[in-house]
Amino acid sequence: MNIAIITAGGSGSRMGKTDKPKQFMDIAGKPIIIHTLEKFENCDEIDGIYIASLEEWIPYLEDLIKSYGITKVKRVVPGGTTGQMSIFSALDAAHAECPEDSIVIVNDGVRPFITDELIKENIKTVKEKGSAISCVPLTETLILVDENNEVLDMPKRDLSLSAKAPQSFYLKELYETHLKAQEDGIISSTDSSTLMHQYGKKLTVVMTDYDNIKITTQKDIALGESIYARRLNEA
Repeated sequence: MNIAIITAGGSGSRMGKTDKPKQFMDIAGKPIIIHTLEKFENCDEIDGIYIASLEEWIPYLEDLIKSYGITKVKRVVPGGTTGQMSIFSALDAAHAECPEDSIVIVNDGVRPFITDELIKENIKTVKEKGSAISCVPLTETLILVDENNEVLDMPKRDLSLSAKAPQSFYLKELYETHLKAQEDGIISSTDSSTLMHQYGKKLTVVMTDYDNIKITTQKDIALGESIYARRLNEA
């Protein structure tokens, strides 16, 4: 099986004052989370979707899922106290219901511009290499600093990438790594690939494009509208 895990548990504090969390805000007249879910719904290699949501917004999300005809959602579960724990909430539900050799594709609910090709390339890479992380090249120089903001290193730009999503793994390996991290007191890792790397797991890059943004601020909403309009004109 190929399973999507979608995180929609953020409150959207960087979005500023809004009447709803960022994942439920609209781009092109449709909630961002629905744009994201439709990408997995329409991918013929995806068998099921598990979502971690803000608990108080689960009924609202379930109504949206029904209204937009999203049929692959198997379960919506309450998110955790951190992004890592929200992923684990959905991962735990999937682990209880799916074969351990399933491939898990982890994506942010507010990352709506992924493509069918990117999802399939992630799945292919897991089958061939073990784990996949979607990335784009850096367009500016990366600088590493210490706690005093003094420069420690400036890695070569042509060897530096920016991590995005989806990030994809075998269910058993990701689940066991999450459990090990919790045993070690780690509950707020930046993302699943960071966690896997921390425990010595091999990751292989899948290149994505700069449209694959994560909607976190009001400026991102405007950028998202622009990306959507351009893609519509190019279709």
